[in-house]
Amino acid sequence: MEAQRLHLNVTGGVSNYSGDLQSKTYTFDQSFFAFGAGVQYDITRNFSAVSNISFMKIGASDQFNNPDLVKRNLSFQSNLVEWNLLGEYTFMDITRSVWSPFLFGGIAVFHFDPYAYDTLLRQSYLRPLSTEGEGLPAYPSQKPYGLTQFAIPFGGGIKFRVSENVVLAYEVGFRKTFTDYLDDVSSFYVDKTVLQTAKGGEAVEMAYRAGQLKGGNITYPPSGTLRGSSKYKDMYYYTGIRISIALVSKRNTWYGRGRTDCPTNVQ
Repeated sequence: MEAQRLHLNVTGGVSNYSGDLQSKTYTFDQSFFAFGAGVQYDITRNFSAVSNISFMKIGASDQFNNPDLVKRNLSFQSNLVEWNLLGEYTFMDITRSVWSPFLFGGIAVFHFDPYAYDTLLRQSYLRPLSTEGEGLPAYPSQKPYGLTQFAIPFGGGIKFRVSENVVLAYEVGFRKTFTDYLDDVSSFYVDKTVLQTAKGGEAVEMAYRAGQLKGGNITYPPSGTLRGSSKYKDMYYYTGIRISIALVSKRNTWYGRGRTDCPTNVQ
């Protein structure tokens, strides 16, 4: 008989992002929940195909940013849903070893939708407001960003076998994206009058929020003043614990740790 190759994976942990409102590449500051579930098929004893659906939340605020950016007073949050297809390499045969490091990489599709809260704590979704002139005729170079996009997932961790059919893994997974708008911040302030005429007062309020601070500058910046930086694309990531459970069938079972021997019929 063969060792069972199909596994159910369940993951729980925290998620975060790196971008204009969170300059640290990796941190637990301002983290949110993350959980997911999927399946794993062992192609060999070291290489597996993995697919998951994950639910995360990301967000950040200038109030916790470096001192130079606190006065900008921007913030955002976004729920995020991801489907991925990964190849995973485990360095040691986990059916025979108690532990092993592993690496993974692949492709993912994710959906996000950034929002923030106004002074009355009303939730405002930011993409329709064109806070940086996206889609406005006056700014033809500012294209609207898509809310569903591709990403490249990669990461790794360490696995521990806790029973014949259960493996625990501590893992960190990064997502390289191709957008700079996870946080709705990327380039420059647009003309206040143009923005208000096209999108209304709410767009102006969410585009420039420094005036909401005690002693903050209430003067809206001139068009072209830097609001963010498009030098690097945004990234999101998670840190979590994965439980992998072998789906044992009548034909496939374990005969001792790491053994897949089948009893020989006696003639």
